[in-house]
Amino acid sequence: MSIIAAFIFPHPPIIMPSIGKGEEKKIRKTSDCYKKACEMIAKLKPDTIIISSSHCSMYSDYIHISSADEFNGSLSRFGAKGISVHAEYDKEFISILKEETEGVNLNAGLLGYEEPDSDHASVIPLAFLNEVYTDYRLVRMGISHLPFADHYRFGMCISEVSERLNRRSVFIASGDLSHKLKVFGPYGYAKEGEQYDKIVTDAMSKGNFSKFMDLKEDFLEKAAECGHRTFVIMAGALDKKKVEADLLSYENTFGVGYAVASFLVKNEANRKQEVKDKHVEDEYVALARYSIEHYVRNKRVAKLPENLSEELLINRAGVFVSLKKNGNLRGCIGTIHPVTRSVGEEILRNAVSSCSQDPRFNPVRPEELEELEYSVDVLMPSEKIQSKEQLDVKKYGVIVTSGFKRGLLLPNLEGVDTVDEQIDIALQKAGIERNEKYNMERFEVVRHK
Repeated sequence: MSIIAAFIFPHPPIIMPSIGKGEEKKIRKTSDCYKKACEMIAKLKPDTIIISSSHCSMYSDYIHISSADEFNGSLSRFGAKGISVHAEYDKEFISILKEETEGVNLNAGLLGYEEPDSDHASVIPLAFLNEVYTDYRLVRMGISHLPFADHYRFGMCISEVSERLNRRSVFIASGDLSHKLKVFGPYGYAKEGEQYDKIVTDAMSKGNFSKFMDLKEDFLEKAAECGHRTFVIMAGALDKKKVEADLLSYENTFGVGYAVASFLVKNEANRKQEVKDKHVEDEYVALARYSIEHYVRNKRVAKLPENLSEELLINRAGVFVSLKKNGNLRGCIGTIHPVTRSVGEEILRNAVSSCSQDPRFNPVRPEELEELEYSVDVLMPSEKIQSKEQLDVKKYGVIVTSGFKRGLLLPNLEGVDTVDEQIDIALQKAGIERNEKYNMERFEVVRHK
């Protein structure tokens, strides 16, 4: 098993009756949905609860993972000594998670110091949960000022460890939304706060986690959000999983946004079958996919697998790797002539370039991997031609050359219907004017999709 569900919870101390002293009734919808969500968790009977807290120890360049034998926290600093929680840590999970983050060169681990009573972002969700379910062990971590991509990768590590240990795990992202939603609120009003809450609650309702990654740091600062990076870690933990998303509630009564959301992972067997089906795809495409997924997740180039066919290990040719997302081009980089020892190495190298170095696009993010479609074009030797009459837009690609300027366009591309269009695009790519003198070559490709 792996992550079976995830939840977003707020952590306002005022939600506890002994602290709110009647004010908690003004956010009853949040309280009711909190309880509903915890009942959902109880029915799932998880082995491990993983909680990412925005008030656990926080460092600028390091994600802290708590590593004591047990967690004992309370709300005593809010005058509620009677509200306390106890949970034993999942020591095996924590130990392997540390190893996993080290293996992918992620700045996360067990270093650091913390005061458990300062982390009400963990105490409040666990206080609600412990009313209905206590048969779990805990994994708890903070956030940092590291880039979103590192938090996302951290979430992926969590999922990997859960799967390796066959844990039924539930992830809790504990974070409030904007703190600047009302003029009379404790932090005043900022339009960015209202915009932020609209964006993220819409993303929560649709399970569109890529929206979490798109927001800029200066915008988040103006919005005065609290838990955004906990949401990003959660998104990483749900990477490649199909979820049933439900925004259970949203309130901003006191000028702070409180959202409760659930994300139930759909049929695990179907997901594994989808992964299995990828392994029977064309060998060329499978290698491109492997190269890109390894690079995007680990930030390093994969080694060439040894179990490839001879034609990939021995033959040499120029190769183009193309990526599409939702039918639109997402990256395309290649080599006209081979620059490595084999077609396999050419694919491995050009796949990385297509996802990270195409100047027309931003580098591919981890959450996009599931949406990508791949094609690999292996170029046949080119031949010089004298006129455009020797071209066929469906059969031949074209190479145009003027001095040191050179441009190429592959054959049989969607939206390129005539030879003139093909030549014009190739000239534009090369930076060659139409009235300049240039030479042309044609070539055929073997396309793998």
